[in-house]
Amino acid sequence: MTRPSQALATLHEWVQSESLRKHCYAVADSMKHFAQLRGEDPDIWEAVGLLHDMDYERHPNLERSSTEGHPFVGVTWLREHGWSEEICHAILSHADYSGVSRETPLEKTLYAVDELSGFVIAVARVRPSKSIHEVEVTAVRKKMKDKAFARAVNREDIVRGAEELGMPLDDVIAQVIAALKSDAERLGLQGQAGAVH
Repeated sequence: MTRPSQALATLHEWVQSESLRKHCYAVADSMKHFAQLRGEDPDIWEAVGLLHDMDYERHPNLERSSTEGHPFVGVTWLREHGWSEEICHAILSHADYSGVSRETPLEKTLYAVDELSGFVIAVARVRPSKSIHEVEVTAVRKKMKDKAFARAVNREDIVRGAEELGMPLDDVIAQVIAALKSDAERLGLQGQAGAVH
């Protein structure tokens, strides 16, 4: 079994929520896309995207404990099941409260695309067609300024993520949109048939 298919099976075992699964698919799509752009291993990067929130449904850690709950429960399980330290460290590093710093391109990319992937999906869902194919960078930037829109998404994390990656935010947004377009059907963002374009 390849790493992404193993990761997908693990995600489905841990997460029942369709929206959380879709979030993980979207982050995995973005991770795989950035790996290919950077000449990194797309299987490892995609697996990290699929697994990064595997324990969020069962152990959301809303109090942001630095030792238990999400992502510590998931990483403990992954280590016990032979997943590499590279993958485990990356998952720990995406939570600011974990005390694990982001050093590698893998870790910095996960942080940069995590909230942003969810935000881009939210932007697609409010288009009349509900299609990712109609989302542009300008629309995402405009919605970021709208405090009432997708309130749970931390805009500062999105901005900081691009800074840590050393990429202009518009470029990161454009690459995430491209990544999600490639998986529009699984994400439910291919748009409604017969929608006016």
